[in-house]
Amino acid sequence: MNIEAAHQEHVKAIESVLNAADTLEEVVQKIIEALESGAKVLWMGNGGSAAEAQHMAAELMVRYVINRQPLASIALTTDSSLLTAHSNDFEFETIFSRQIDALARPGDVVIGISTSGTSANILKGMEVAQEKGCLTIALIGSKDSPLLKTADYCFPIHSKQTARIQEAHTFLNHLICEGLDAHFSG
Repeated sequence: MNIEAAHQEHVKAIESVLNAADTLEEVVQKIIEALESGAKVLWMGNGGSAAEAQHMAAELMVRYVINRQPLASIALTTDSSLLTAHSNDFEFETIFSRQIDALARPGDVVIGISTSGTSANILKGMEVAQEKGCLTIALIGSKDSPLLKTADYCFPIHSKQTARIQEAHTFLNHLICEGLDAHFSG
C-alpha cells in the first residue's frame, strides 16, 4: 500500500472536478430549472456507481445538509424484482433504457455514472433519455467514451484507478447537492 501515491492520484482526480467548475455551475442551474418546472432526476450506474446513484437519490429526496423540501429523484438501480425480471426476460443492456422509457418525461434530468465510460446499459439509457427530451449528464473515467458524444454534459475524471474516479464522482455529486441545497433552502 502506497498512501502517498494514492493521495497524489486522488488529488489528480479531484482536479478534474475543479477544472470543470464552470460547467458544473451551469449543470446545477439546469437541474434547478428542471426541478422547479416539476421534473425529476433519474440516476443510473453499475456496481459501485449503482450505490452512488442510490446515495445521490437519497441526498435529494431526504436532505443533504440543510433541511429543505424533498427534490424528486429516483435511482433506477434499487428495484431488485424489476432488475432481475428484466435481465432474465430481455437483456442487461436495456435495464435502464426500459425504465427511462416508462418513467422519464421531457425536461427530466438523467444522470449516468460509469467509471469506465463504456457501460452499454448506461449508453442505451442515455440514448433513450435524449430521445425523450431529457437533460443528460454523464460522469465517467478518463477513457475515450461514447458518452462524451451522447450526453448533453459529460464530466471525465482524469484517472485510470476506479477508486479514485469514484471518489471524484462523489465529490462532484456532493457539489451538485450543495448547489441545490443553497437554492432550495432559501
